[in-house]
Amino acid sequence: MLKYISESPAETHMIAKKIGAAIRPGTCIAYFGGMGAGKTTFTRGLAEGMGLPDIVSSPTFALVNEYHAANCVSVYHFDMYRVTSPEALESTGFWDYPLEDSVFVIEWAENIIDELPEPLIRIRIEGNGDQPRSIIIEGDELLDHISG
Repeated sequence: MLKYISESPAETHMIAKKIGAAIRPGTCIAYFGGMGAGKTTFTRGLAEGMGLPDIVSSPTFALVNEYHAANCVSVYHFDMYRVTSPEALESTGFWDYPLEDSVFVIEWAENIIDELPEPLIRIRIEGNGDQPRSIIIEGDELLDHISG
Protein backbone atom coordinates (compact mmCIF):
# COMPACT_ATOMS: atom_id res chain seq x y z
CA MET A 1 0.00 0.00 0.00
CA LEU A 2 1.20 3.50 -0.84
CA LYS A 3 -0.02 6.54 1.12
CA TYR A 4 0.32 10.19 0.20
CA ILE A 5 -0.94 13.49 1.56
CA SER A 6 -1.48 16.09 -1.16
CA GLU A 7 -1.71 19.75 -0.21
CA SER A 8 -2.79 20.98 -3.66
CA PRO A 9 -4.17 19.91 -7.05
CA ALA A 10 -0.65 20.39 -8.47
CA GLU A 11 0.76 17.97 -5.90
CA THR A 12 -2.02 15.45 -6.64
CA HIS A 13 -1.14 15.76 -10.33
CA MET A 14 2.55 15.05 -9.65
CA ILE A 15 1.78 12.00 -7.48
CA ALA A 16 -0.47 10.64 -10.22
CA LYS A 17 2.12 11.33 -12.92
CA LYS A 18 4.61 9.15 -11.02
CA ILE A 19 2.03 6.35 -10.82
CA GLY A 20 1.10 6.78 -14.49
CA ALA A 21 4.71 6.25 -15.57
CA ALA A 22 4.59 2.80 -13.92
CA ILE A 23 1.23 1.63 -15.29
CA ARG A 24 1.24 -1.17 -17.85
CA PRO A 25 -1.41 -2.24 -20.39
CA GLY A 26 -3.97 -4.63 -18.97
CA THR A 27 -4.38 -2.71 -15.72
CA CYS A 28 -7.64 -1.47 -14.25
CA ILE A 29 -7.48 1.57 -11.96
CA ALA A 30 -10.48 2.01 -9.68
CA TYR A 31 -11.11 5.32 -7.92
CA PHE A 32 -12.99 5.61 -4.65
CA GLY A 33 -13.82 9.06 -3.33
CA GLY A 34 -16.56 11.61 -3.07
CA MET A 35 -17.62 14.36 -5.43
CA GLY A 36 -14.83 16.91 -5.81
CA ALA A 37 -12.16 14.69 -4.22
CA GLY A 38 -9.82 15.05 -7.19
CA LYS A 39 -10.40 11.93 -9.27
CA THR A 40 -10.25 13.76 -12.60
CA THR A 41 -7.22 15.77 -11.45
CA PHE A 42 -5.53 12.47 -10.56
CA THR A 43 -6.46 11.08 -13.99
CA ARG A 44 -4.87 14.07 -15.73
CA GLY A 45 -1.59 13.39 -13.92
CA LEU A 46 -1.85 9.66 -14.54
CA ALA A 47 -2.38 10.29 -18.25
CA GLU A 48 0.57 12.67 -18.41
CA GLY A 49 2.76 10.01 -16.79
CA MET A 50 1.62 7.60 -19.51
CA GLY A 51 2.60 10.04 -22.26
CA LEU A 52 -0.85 11.39 -23.05
CA PRO A 53 -1.35 15.02 -23.99
CA ASP A 54 -3.29 17.29 -21.65
CA ILE A 55 -6.75 16.40 -22.99
CA VAL A 56 -8.32 14.57 -20.06
CA SER A 57 -11.79 15.67 -19.04
CA SER A 58 -14.43 14.16 -16.79
CA PRO A 59 -16.55 11.57 -18.63
CA THR A 60 -19.63 12.36 -16.52
CA PHE A 61 -22.02 12.87 -19.42
CA ALA A 62 -20.34 10.56 -21.93
CA LEU A 63 -19.79 7.62 -19.50
CA VAL A 64 -16.43 6.94 -21.16
CA ASN A 65 -13.68 9.02 -22.74
CA GLU A 66 -11.01 7.34 -24.84
CA TYR A 67 -7.43 8.60 -25.11
CA HIS A 68 -4.48 7.24 -27.07
CA ALA A 69 -0.93 7.54 -25.74
CA ALA A 70 2.14 7.97 -27.92
CA ASN A 71 3.13 4.39 -27.06
CA CYS A 72 -0.14 3.23 -28.71
CA VAL A 73 -1.78 2.31 -25.39
CA SER A 74 -5.43 3.27 -25.17
CA VAL A 75 -6.82 4.65 -21.93
CA TYR A 76 -10.55 4.26 -21.28
CA HIS A 77 -11.74 6.70 -18.60
CA PHE A 78 -15.13 5.60 -17.26
CA ASP A 79 -17.57 7.42 -14.99
CA MET A 80 -19.83 4.93 -13.20
CA TYR A 81 -21.72 7.47 -11.08
CA ARG A 82 -25.07 6.56 -12.64
CA VAL A 83 -24.31 2.84 -13.11
CA THR A 84 -25.70 0.93 -10.14
CA SER A 85 -26.25 -2.65 -11.29
CA PRO A 86 -24.62 -5.34 -13.45
CA GLU A 87 -27.42 -4.84 -15.98
CA ALA A 88 -26.74 -1.10 -16.18
CA LEU A 89 -23.03 -1.84 -16.58
CA GLU A 90 -23.75 -4.25 -19.42
CA SER A 91 -25.84 -1.61 -21.20
CA THR A 92 -22.85 0.78 -21.26
CA GLY A 93 -20.79 -1.56 -23.43
CA PHE A 94 -18.12 -1.72 -20.70
CA TRP A 95 -17.19 -5.32 -21.49
CA ASP A 96 -16.66 -4.46 -25.19
CA TYR A 97 -13.55 -2.40 -24.43
CA PRO A 98 -10.26 -4.36 -24.71
CA LEU A 99 -8.48 -4.27 -21.33
CA GLU A 100 -5.58 -6.49 -22.40
CA ASP A 101 -4.05 -3.77 -24.63
CA SER A 102 -5.22 -0.74 -22.69
CA VAL A 103 -5.70 0.79 -19.27
CA PHE A 104 -9.09 1.26 -17.63
CA VAL A 105 -9.55 4.22 -15.29
CA ILE A 106 -12.87 4.03 -13.43
CA GLU A 107 -14.42 6.82 -11.38
CA TRP A 108 -17.13 5.82 -8.87
CA ALA A 109 -15.80 2.25 -8.88
CA GLU A 110 -17.76 1.48 -5.72
CA ASN A 111 -20.87 1.32 -7.92
CA ILE A 112 -19.52 -1.70 -9.80
CA ILE A 113 -17.27 -3.16 -7.09
CA ASP A 114 -18.22 -6.79 -7.84
CA GLU A 115 -17.61 -6.35 -11.57
CA LEU A 116 -14.16 -4.73 -11.53
CA PRO A 117 -11.66 -6.56 -13.75
CA GLU A 118 -8.24 -7.72 -12.56
CA PRO A 119 -5.44 -6.81 -12.25
CA LEU A 120 -6.76 -3.93 -10.19
CA ILE A 121 -5.21 -0.90 -8.54
CA ARG A 122 -7.51 0.75 -5.99
CA ILE A 123 -7.03 4.47 -5.38
CA ARG A 124 -8.93 6.08 -2.51
CA ILE A 125 -8.93 9.88 -2.44
CA GLU A 126 -10.37 11.56 0.65
CA GLY A 127 -10.95 15.25 1.26
CA ASN A 128 -12.69 18.04 -0.62
CA GLY A 129 -12.65 21.77 -1.15
CA ASP A 130 -9.40 23.34 0.05
CA GLN A 131 -8.61 20.43 2.40
CA PRO A 132 -5.46 18.35 1.87
CA ARG A 133 -6.14 15.03 0.14
CA SER A 134 -5.32 11.64 1.56
CA ILE A 135 -4.43 9.31 -1.32
CA ILE A 136 -4.20 5.59 -0.60
CA ILE A 137 -3.13 3.25 -3.38
CA GLU A 138 -3.57 -0.52 -3.11
CA GLY A 139 -2.35 -3.06 -5.60
CA ASP A 140 1.28 -3.00 -4.54
CA GLU A 141 2.21 -6.04 -6.57
CA LEU A 142 1.61 -3.95 -9.69
CA LEU A 143 3.52 -0.98 -8.31
CA ASP A 144 6.37 -2.63 -6.38
CA HIS A 145 8.99 -0.48 -8.08
CA ILE A 146 7.46 2.83 -6.90
CA SER A 147 8.57 4.22 -3.58
CA GLY A 148 6.05 6.05 -1.39
